[in-house]
Amino acid sequence: VVVGEAHLFRYPTKDDPAILLRLPDDELRAYSQKCTHLGCVVYYSPDNDDELVCPCHEGFFDATTGVPTAGPPERPLPRIDVEVRDGTVWALNVEERA
Repeated sequence: VVVGEAHLFRYPTKDDPAILLRLPDDELRAYSQKCTHLGCVVYYSPDNDDELVCPCHEGFFDATTGVPTAGPPERPLPRIDVEVRDGTVWALNVEERA
């Protein structure tokens, strides 16, 4: 994944959309792609202050933390722990957050 771009994947099951981000500081972050408001799919917007955006109800999440920054979502996105092994990114666990 190139810096400033996202890669979509499924985790932990084929029915769970997820998003992997390589942020401008070269850090990797991964989250469930389901908005914590009503479950719409969020997308990455590097041109919009590095936020994850929910187009259904204009919800915004900080891409570094997954914490909501505007709109109706009140809970952060579930974070997916990732690890790089021999150049491959592995999803390890979903961290539900309150």
